[in-house]
Amino acid sequence: MSDLFALAMPWWEFILRAVVVYVLVLGMVRLSGKRALGQITPFDVLLIVLLGNAVQNALLGKDTSLGGGLLLAATLILLNYGVGWLSTRSRRVETLVEGEPVLIARDGKVLDSVLRREMVTQSDLDAALRQQGCLSIDDVALAVLEINGHITIVPKKA
Repeated sequence: MSDLFALAMPWWEFILRAVVVYVLVLGMVRLSGKRALGQITPFDVLLIVLLGNAVQNALLGKDTSLGGGLLLAATLILLNYGVGWLSTRSRRVETLVEGEPVLIARDGKVLDSVLRREMVTQSDLDAALRQQGCLSIDDVALAVLEINGHITIVPKKA
């Protein structure tokens, strides 16, 4: 019961660990591409659970106290709020954290190298075409991979 409130390391180390892990994991998630964030699949859920478990020790170290866990939770929530706040006030931070939309097709031509780089399959593009009422890539003026992983189709004018 005494371990419930006794911290195994100084309070500032919890905060430092949380900041470092948050920034590094955010960077890794950004590098993984937009499609990883745009659609949650069973694989993505598994990855999220395993990622949480993988960074647990980096966050907590040897601490198992209630106070340490709550301090980490508060730090992560404040970091997330701070990043959101900064993103709404700085275009540079927003672009760094969230990325920018990417053109994946123009005037009926698919940009295959962009699809590969962004890890978008032809099946994903075809599904977006069908969902947005286009029968063929020839009907597309623009196809854009949005920052949330959604594909927006702008049809050609008739």
